[in-house]
Parts: sequence; C-alpha cells; structure tokens
Amino acid sequence: MTDYGEEQCNELEALESIYPDSFTSTQLHHFTITVTSEAGENDETVQTTLKFTYSEKYPDEAPLYEIFSQENLEDNDISDILKLLALQAEENLGMVMIFTLVTAVQEKLNEIVDQIKTRREEEKKQKEKEAEEAEKQLFHGTPVTIENFLNWKAKFDAELLEIKKKRMKEEEQAGKNKLSGKQLFETDHNLDTSDIQFLEDAGNNVEVDESLFQEMDDLELEDDEDDPDYTPADPESDSAD
Repeated sequence: MTDYGEEQCNELEALESIYPDSFTSTQLHHFTITVTSEAGENDETVQTTLKFTYSEKYPDEAPLYEIFSQENLEDNDISDILKLLALQAEENLGMVMIFTLVTAVQEKLNEIVDQIKTRREEEKKQKEKEAEEAEKQLFHGTPVTIENFLNWKAKFDAELLEIKKKRMKEEEQAGKNKLSGKQLFETDHNLDTSDIQFLEDAGNNVEVDESLFQEMDDLELEDDEDDPDYTPADPESDSAD
C-alpha cells in the first residue's frame, strides 16, 4: 500500500533544497514556487509564482495548481502555462511531479522572453512600414481613379448644395425681415413729419461763413466791351423787327 504522506514529505524536502530562494511552504500540503525566466536581450524577464496543493492520493492523483502571481505576462501566456501544467500532470501520474512541472514552466517562460524579442522586432518593422506608407502618401498623394473621383464629386456636390440651400434660406429670411416704405410709415408715424421738423430746427441755427464773401471786391470781372469778340446789338434792327 502506497504511503502518500511519506512520498509527499520526501518531495517537499527535496523541493526546498532545490529551490531555497523561491520555495515557500504556507501550511501543510500547500506551498509556492516562484519561477523566473532567463534574462532576454535587454535584460527583460518574465516571472510567475505557482501555488501547489497536494491532493489526498498524490502522486496517483494530480496536485492542485494555480498561478498565484505573475510579472510581464500577457493573458494568452498565462493560458498557455495552465494548459502546459495540465498536460504534464496527466503524463506524470503515479510519480512525484512537482519538479517536472516547474521545469516545464521554466522552459516556457524562456520561450516567452524570446517571443517578446520577436514581437518587438515585428512591431518595429510594422511601425517603419506604416511610417513609410504615410510618407509616400504625403509626397505622392492618393492615385486618382474613376471610383474615388466619383466619390469625391458626389461629396463635393452635396456640400455645394447645402451651401446654396443655406444661402437661399438666409436671403429669404432677410427679405421677410425687410420692411417696405409703406410699412415703415405705418410702423412709425413720426416719419411723415421728421423731415419738416429737421428743416425747422436747422433754420433757426443756420451759420453763415462770412469769409466766403470777404474778397468779392478783389475779383476781376471782365467787361463785355473789352472782349474782342463782343458785338453790340443794333437797336434799330431790334426795333425793325
């Protein structure tokens, strides 16, 4: 008969020896192991803390496990790690397997760091491509085709029609608000006497600029007799008529 308790205790001692800095036992049959990837090209790392709980008949039954915490992992990375743990646990039933599970996760984290490098390179290439395309559009513009020309013309005509409608509406509104002469007199009865009143008020306050008449004597007025072309009228001819 298998002594599950003894096997579990022996494994715990071995795990504590293998992972002295990352193994933590919270209570009986519950413990955590923190797994960190190797450093990437720019010293970036990913990390996860796995929490294990022995089942009553472990290792003939799979242990319970979960991702207790993580750093720099995306949701799809976490999903992949959980799938990996499930697969490894099924393949190693009947044997103590925590070291095997942790090792598999360690390798997976290293793969993720490499993928981060690849993703960054792809993102960089994509940004460069988008910048290049934007520059081409800036200098060369959009090629004119029948389709995009017709689309532009339809949009232009629609905008022009809206402007005409707005202008007609404004002119119509302005026409409605403008009063005729008859309407002005009907709305303001003072208009028929305002001009007369203005003239009366002005007549009492007319100012004459006398300087305009001061030098009238100095003006040289020509005498008709001094004009060489002057021909006096014949009185007799006038009387004869």
